[in-house]
Amino acid sequence: MSAPKRKPLGQWEPLPYLVVLALAVAISLARPEVAPFAFWPLLVAVTAAAAWLVATLVRDSRSTRNPDRWGDLRTLDGIRVIDAPGLPRAVSGVVPVLDAQRHQSTIDLARIHGGSEQRAVLVPRASRWMSWRYRVGVQLVGGTRPHLAGFLPEVADERWREVLDRLRGHGAYVRVPATIVGAERPFRVELDLSGLEAVAAEEG
Repeated sequence: MSAPKRKPLGQWEPLPYLVVLALAVAISLARPEVAPFAFWPLLVAVTAAAAWLVATLVRDSRSTRNPDRWGDLRTLDGIRVIDAPGLPRAVSGVVPVLDAQRHQSTIDLARIHGGSEQRAVLVPRASRWMSWRYRVGVQLVGGTRPHLAGFLPEVADERWREVLDRLRGHGAYVRVPATIVGAERPFRVELDLSGLEAVAAEEG
């Protein structure tokens, strides 16, 4: 089975909010004295949708999944990490991390605790909140916990998504060399993906 590119509709975060909003608008247009056959079923539907929304919020707040539903790693404990060291002088394997500008605080923390030269774990099926699209997340592992730095660029995502998703199915995630570029904000992050070929060949 190929790796999905988008979340199932039921897992799209804004869906409960949109359903509640749509039903609330519909019930505001109905009147029990004018159309009771429409009002009371809508009221039941609004109540059920509100309960669904609350249940979703509670589930997210109590979730202990690692990675969580957005692809954020809480810790490296309990998961299998496969190192993919860069090849000597493999300049062609270096790619920039997208959306690093959105994660300057976490990149800064990783740099403080781990220096500019460190490693990053690649997490498939990651996404931003409200985004329907799955991406490969980049988690810097300088310090005591992972820090989200952004996502793989489109070309690298297309090339490595299937391999990384297959490993994810076995509870394994690949760790690659990472460089935080810059002495102060805004930082850039570059990854050396040249070792992924060997991992793909070895893991099958």
